[in-house]
Amino acid sequence: MAADDPIEAIEYELQEGRAYALGRAGKRVEDAIAALATGTPHARELLLSQAAEAVWEFIITRESAGFYDHALLEDAYGIPPQVMARVGVVRKR
Repeated sequence: MAADDPIEAIEYELQEGRAYALGRAGKRVEDAIAALATGTPHARELLLSQAAEAVWEFIITRESAGFYDHALLEDAYGIPPQVMARVGVVRKR
């Protein structure tokens, strides 16, 4: 990065922000999947919806950072098929 190029400096800052957002979104997926795995059967529907929402947000964040191939996410994060089936489904609040 050239020290005197303001456009490169701005792009660097944007990339840092994207990386931070991507890390946070990934952590939310991990936390939601862990909560689903340890949750009670009574809370399962809510936990499935929350996990699907976290995965959906993660996918959107990845795409905003330029990552469009999500094929390995299920394995990498241990996302159950029941969660993937709900990704993009908006539940009533």
